[in-house]
Amino acid sequence: MSMTTANSSVLIRSELWSSQLKDVLLDELMAQKYIRWLSEFPDGSTFTIPSIGQSQVHDYVEDTAATYDALDTGEFQFSITEYLQGGHYITEKNRQDSFYAAQLEAMFVPKLQRALSVRVETDVLALANTQTLSNPNTINGAAHRFVATGTNETMTVTDFALAKFALDKANVPQNGRVAIVEPSVEFALGSQANIVNLLGPNPLWGGDMVATGASDGMRFYRNLYGFDIYISNYLADANETIAGPTTATTAAGKANMFFNPSVDGGTCIGAWRQMPKVDGEYNKDFQREEYIVTARYGVKLYRPESLVVILADTDQVTA
Repeated sequence: MSMTTANSSVLIRSELWSSQLKDVLLDELMAQKYIRWLSEFPDGSTFTIPSIGQSQVHDYVEDTAATYDALDTGEFQFSITEYLQGGHYITEKNRQDSFYAAQLEAMFVPKLQRALSVRVETDVLALANTQTLSNPNTINGAAHRFVATGTNETMTVTDFALAKFALDKANVPQNGRVAIVEPSVEFALGSQANIVNLLGPNPLWGGDMVATGASDGMRFYRNLYGFDIYISNYLADANETIAGPTTATTAAGKANMFFNPSVDGGTCIGAWRQMPKVDGEYNKDFQREEYIVTARYGVKLYRPESLVVILADTDQVTA
């Protein structure tokens, strides 16, 4: 029955609070799987890998002295460069007074671990910019860093062909090649007027678009020119003018990566000096519970010949 008393309005709550906390949506991370993590690096902060060059042959003339050549040698040095930490705390008073204290405290460790994983993901993809900037990084006559050749520096099928050409010239194995591109690149490729003609009969397109993940990470888009294409929001920024297949300046651009993670020794290598470690304790002086996660690691480009970076503008997608 209806309320008829004069004070009935005080029995109605004007605002209700949920018993749950709203969390942000998270994308999946996967770049770490494309790093060869060193295991033979038990101590110290710098690791050296020696390298040797190729042998040579010469024309030989009968009854003359043979030619003996020394092998070229060099070294690759890798260092632990990152020492990261993140921390949260909750005071005893907040624990006592807040309805959401238990839920909030339960989120501390997962949130800290996620933040660390995002930082590692970003550092791995930032290896694209360890190439010489504003330079084509030419290897065996093919540019390994250039601006996308499409209108307004958008990526086209031609760019994938150029990336394949560069890796082929560098003797990089064809099996297992990967491209990690910004979502706007997927949009640009899918919006090309002649895209229908490339589907189906063209053997370089590996089937229809897959809408969900093909592994334990970023969304798989399709295979093009032998590259399995994955989408990421963590690619490095780039703004350069490069002489190569085209000369242009990127605006709000991203460094899209094309490589083969299974090449001998790995395209990129890394090492953990300290895997992510969580510590927690009660601070009696401040009357609060404290949580901290720490980690030490390093990542570096190991085989420059196995990496092609294409800089593409992201402004082609507008609301």
